[in-house]
Amino acid sequence: MTAELVRGQNHPLDRARVEIRVTAGSPVVAGVTLGDEQGRLAGAEAVAHPGAPRRPGIEVPRQAAADHRIAVDLDALPGDVHRVSVLLALPRGIGALSTFGSAAAPSVTVTALDGTGIARYTVTGLGAESAVVAVELYRRQGAWKVRAVGQGYADGLPAMLHDQGLPQAAELAAQIEEAISHGQARAVQAPAVAAGRSERAGAGPAAADRPSPAHPPASDGPPSAPGAAPGTGAKAAAAARPADVAPAPVGGGPIDYRHPQRRSNPPPAGQAPTAPAPAPAAPAGASAPAGSSAPPDGPSLPVAGDAAGWSMEERLYNQVWGMFEDLARSVAAYRSASGFAESRLEQELDQALSDPRNRLGTAADAARATARDKHAALVAQARAALDRDLAQLAAESAVVEPALPPAFARWDHPVWQGHHTPLERPMALRLGDLHLPEVLDLRIPMLVRLPLERGLWIDSGPDAYAGSAGPDPDRDIARRELGSALTDGPPDEAGLRRLAMETAVALAARMLAIHPAGDFAVQVIDPGGTAAPALAPLVESGALPAAPVPGAKGVATVLEALTRRVDLVQMAVRHRAGDALPPDLDTAEQLLIVHDFPHGFDDRALTQLRYLADEGPAVGVHLLMVADRAQSREYGPVLDPLWRSLLRITPVADAHLADPWVGHAWTYEPLLAPKGSQVVRQVLGRVAAARRAS
Repeated sequence: MTAELVRGQNHPLDRARVEIRVTAGSPVVAGVTLGDEQGRLAGAEAVAHPGAPRRPGIEVPRQAAADHRIAVDLDALPGDVHRVSVLLALPRGIGALSTFGSAAAPSVTVTALDGTGIARYTVTGLGAESAVVAVELYRRQGAWKVRAVGQGYADGLPAMLHDQGLPQAAELAAQIEEAISHGQARAVQAPAVAAGRSERAGAGPAAADRPSPAHPPASDGPPSAPGAAPGTGAKAAAAARPADVAPAPVGGGPIDYRHPQRRSNPPPAGQAPTAPAPAPAAPAGASAPAGSSAPPDGPSLPVAGDAAGWSMEERLYNQVWGMFEDLARSVAAYRSASGFAESRLEQELDQALSDPRNRLGTAADAARATARDKHAALVAQARAALDRDLAQLAAESAVVEPALPPAFARWDHPVWQGHHTPLERPMALRLGDLHLPEVLDLRIPMLVRLPLERGLWIDSGPDAYAGSAGPDPDRDIARRELGSALTDGPPDEAGLRRLAMETAVALAARMLAIHPAGDFAVQVIDPGGTAAPALAPLVESGALPAAPVPGAKGVATVLEALTRRVDLVQMAVRHRAGDALPPDLDTAEQLLIVHDFPHGFDDRALTQLRYLADEGPAVGVHLLMVADRAQSREYGPVLDPLWRSLLRITPVADAHLADPWVGHAWTYEPLLAPKGSQVVRQVLGRVAAARRAS
């Protein structure tokens, strides 16, 4: 049973390898300091933080999140370390919270590697503090214990580090904030309220039969989604409810939003099950495949739309994010178990061979064989658990993918063949697919909320491909029907730039197709005129009224118009005077594609571009950069805030994105049209026809 600690209380630790799990109400920075008997730090190397996540015996997450897992191996710590302090701090510029008193109290749990809780401490009583020493593991007479500390600091991370005797506390705190900024730039943003698996009625196999996808959150409640995009009205409220609780109807009787074919959790022993209420017909695409009904005593098979939400689109969105989280945590559990097996193998071999007299002969061979057999058994057990989770996720993916709406679907999905311009705006957009090396055949759709809260950057530099270590047999280089680029292997630098621009055009076509006619427009800056082949589908269909004007004049014209639009809409919103906007102002959302940056940009244009990146998303102006960052090095750190504000994606498969729960490096794959397919041109033609008809 997990020991519940209060401030100042301690609890013995009976093992050397533990996990420290942090659950907070908003994204926090987690770090660890390694102190001597008085708790003093030897230097910056005694601090594990997102910029330097690994120290001897310690590994911390690389980014701010609402849930963290810190790996601790007490036997691997240096001999002069007697205190291991767990630090929590609120990052700057991420969310609106500046004090712990504005959010739910963070909870810290020390667990075994299998997730069994040892001790838990909820850090209550915080107010104006923005940094806190939550717990510490300390060594006393050769034994380790955990103590609930809860010491807060209103002056933040610098004051906390200075209090532990670090002279360069301010400098290290600045480095940590810089590392958090870079981590946030590469993180995939979680939805406003992620529909956790535990929140769904009967999600997956029965609780007694279904292996946990990973160690469950340490807290009793569902974890908060880090980096949450703000929800809107009833949708956010509905997503926050468990799936087995029906939202209150606007009028009339209760509404049951559970899927009609899902089996609810069994009633308590001794209680007769109640007859299910008649359920409405399932929406199109939400029903399970033929023959998918599970026997009453068996686990329910997955169905599409099995998540909380007011609409089928929102259910599918939350279900995809649930799959994303499950896969992240399942692989995290497998990697943790595999690491434990490796560590145990090394320890048993060292112990068996510590005596020189036992290093030779049959006894030594038997000891080695026994240790290796134990290692193989532990790894096989971990892999079997992972395979069970992957089989469940693969089955769920097989029914979810065919049910996805156009905004969430791949280009080879049949839904595009009968696509018509929608009457309502979508809630999210699919940017590509994500996968992990442990399971190459399971792709998770990368969905981002609309309207976009941050711009996008398609990296056209050679590092977008060469940055990965060695050839990747899984890397499927783009075969595109746009323009004239059809590639079967790694592209050269020119081919990479061409693929980057074609990726941008495919993304623009998708955004035009999923918005109502006239509600979304695309503008392009191409100072060198080199993007003409890639832009041909947009220009020929009429989705882009004319080819972009080359040179500095074209840059200035587009930026001046969009800057004026942002200024006017901001003033209209601020003063609630939407009817006072000029009649010539296009109020449709705008996607600005910037190609060949920074060619053709002077200082004024750079300032306007940064202004659009910062202020544009709030008033419907979104930035899509197609650029090689190396070409703008002459500007030095001036453009660093611009790059950090954009979500970087690549025109070829590349492992550079991180999930918001565990921090795995996920391989991103851009959305590709099938070879020889004209689906993108056909969709753009329908968009143009709908515009003319409206």
